[in-house]
Amino acid sequence: MRRLLLFVALMAFPLSGMANAKCPDPVDVRGELLNLIAKAQAAESFSDGRRVSNEMWEVWLRAPDEAAQEVLDAGMRRRDVSDFAGALKEFDRLVDYCPTYAEGFNQRAFVNFLQGDFDRALVDLDIALKLQPYHIAAQSGRAMTLMNLGLIDEARAQMLVAVENNPWLSERALLAEGAPLGPKGKEL
Repeated sequence: MRRLLLFVALMAFPLSGMANAKCPDPVDVRGELLNLIAKAQAAESFSDGRRVSNEMWEVWLRAPDEAAQEVLDAGMRRRDVSDFAGALKEFDRLVDYCPTYAEGFNQRAFVNFLQGDFDRALVDLDIALKLQPYHIAAQSGRAMTLMNLGLIDEARAQMLVAVENNPWLSERALLAEGAPLGPKGKEL
């Protein structure tokens, strides 16, 4: 029984320590992201474009400190196994602890999107983009959320911004002729 109590106390320590600690401000990665955007725009092959896209994710997923990284990773693991309630709890903890870290809001938005709660997803995506305007995944996620809310013109405009920043996004297919965000056909 003593071992169990010790285990529970040790497991709770990071949670209580995080609640009392202050998350450091995220590192300014604007220059790094602008460089990656330029590389994506200049990429001449799909493999080069995807490599740059993956490098962008490495930047966005870099949490401000170890405690935040652990919570981010835990939330993503829960999301990956469709434990959406658990993922939301982790991402709620993350945005409470690090309210200036865009990825916490982006990940929470993604879970809400997966559950069809597009209104909540949109709120978090707007916050993520206010905190990190060069978060291209949040730009495309916002476009897809707007599309699911039936706001097609806004969705198209947002997706065009995302694809301009990274022409290698798979979501660019939504802008093709006949696709949901593609050019409007002629009215009969």
